[in-house]
Amino acid sequence: MLPRLFLIAVTVLIAGPSFAEEEDPLYITADALIDVERGVRVEGPVIVVEGQRIAMVGSLAAMTWPADARQLHLPGHTLLPGLMDMHVHLSGNATIPFFEGLSHSIPRQTVTAVGNARRSLMAGFTTVRDVGAAGYSVIGVRDGINAGDIEGPRIFASGPALGVTGGHCDNNFPPPEQKIIAEGVADGPWAARAKVRENIKYGADLIKFCATGGVFSKGTKVGIQQYTQEEMTAIVEEAHLRGLTVAAHAHGTDGIKAAIRAGVDSVEHASFLDAEAIALAKEYGTALSMDIYNTEYTLTYGEENGVPEENLDKERQVSKAQRDSFTAAVRAGVTIVFGTDAAIYPHGDNARQFARMVRFGMTPIQAIRSATIQSARLLRKENELGVLKQGYLADIIAVSGDPLADVSVLENVTFVMKDGAVYKAP
Repeated sequence: MLPRLFLIAVTVLIAGPSFAEEEDPLYITADALIDVERGVRVEGPVIVVEGQRIAMVGSLAAMTWPADARQLHLPGHTLLPGLMDMHVHLSGNATIPFFEGLSHSIPRQTVTAVGNARRSLMAGFTTVRDVGAAGYSVIGVRDGINAGDIEGPRIFASGPALGVTGGHCDNNFPPPEQKIIAEGVADGPWAARAKVRENIKYGADLIKFCATGGVFSKGTKVGIQQYTQEEMTAIVEEAHLRGLTVAAHAHGTDGIKAAIRAGVDSVEHASFLDAEAIALAKEYGTALSMDIYNTEYTLTYGEENGVPEENLDKERQVSKAQRDSFTAAVRAGVTIVFGTDAAIYPHGDNARQFARMVRFGMTPIQAIRSATIQSARLLRKENELGVLKQGYLADIIAVSGDPLADVSVLENVTFVMKDGAVYKAP
C-alpha cells in the first residue's frame, strides 16, 4: 500500500487536486474521526466518498470493500469536517507595509486574493466568508474557484462593505482635495438600500456594513456608533428581502445593540459587550464573530509594518476588552462562529485562533463547532456542510493527533479534501 500512497501525494503536488473527476468510491481510513455533533472521538472510521459527497460513514471493524477499490489510508491521523472562517479579507496582506497595501490597484488586490485563497485552503479552511473587498475582486476570485480556474476554498463574498461618509468603511487617508469616497459609502436609508441592491447586482452572497468605528481606519472612534438605527434596519430589510444574510462590523456597545435590533445575522468583532447586548444576541439568535487572535499579531508586528500609532492605540483599547467580552458571551451561551479577520494577520494562520478560544472560555469541541456546525448554520448550509455525514459535501481534513485533547494540532492540517477532491496529502 505504501507505493500507492506515495503516488497519491505526488499527484497532489504536481497536478493539483486528485480524484476530482473520479466516479468510483474512495474509501478513506484513519485512526479516528471527530463527531462534532456528539462531541466525541470515534476510533477506526471509514468514510466513503462518491463524487463530491460523502456516501457513507462507518467503522473499519465492520466494513468491507473490494480489493481493487480506491483507498486512502491516513494512519496516525484524526478526520474532521473542513474548517470554516466567517471573517476574512482575502485581498488584504498583513505582511507588507501598511500604506503600500492602501495603494494597491483592484487587479493587484485580486492577485493577492488568489494567493490567499489557496493558503486558506491548504490550512484546512474549505469554506470562508469574505466580508469586504474593493471592486468586487473577491467575487471574481470566488467565480474563478467555482469554474475550476484556480484553487481555493468555497467563498461567500459580500463585495464592498457599506458605511457612512467618513466612517470606518470609507477611505479617510487621502487628503480632502482628492475627494476620495469608498465605493461602499451610502448615507440615509434609501441610499443604503440602493447600495445593497448594487452589491447584489454584482454577485454578493451577503451584505456587510459598518455599524461603528474601527481599529484600522483613520479618524474613527472604535466604540462609536455610525449608522443610525433607521439606516441599519433599512439595510437588513433590503438584504433579507432578497434572501441574503447580513454581517455588521460593530465594536462599540451601542452599535452592537442597534445592529442586533435591526436583525443582522452576525455581529463582527463585538468587542464591547454588556449584559444587555449579550441578552439581545441570545434573544434574536444573533451570531457573534470575535477575532480574538489577531491582536497578538498587530501589537507584535504592527509598528514594524508601518501601522500608524492611532491604529495601534485603538488595538490596545480593544484587545483585552474583546477577550473579556468573548468569555462573557461563551458563559452566557451566545452563538459564536469562528471569525479571525485574516488580512490583519497572514492568511493561512487562521487556526491559531482555536487555542485562544479555548484559553478564554471554550472547550475544544466548542471551538471546533464554531468553525463547523455553527458557521454552517450562519451560511444556511447546515444540511450540506459542517459535519462528516452521509449526503453532505465531502469537505474533509485530517490532523496528526487528537484536537479534543490539544486543539492546537489544528494549526498543522496535513490532509485537505474539498468537494471530494484531494488538495493536500501527507
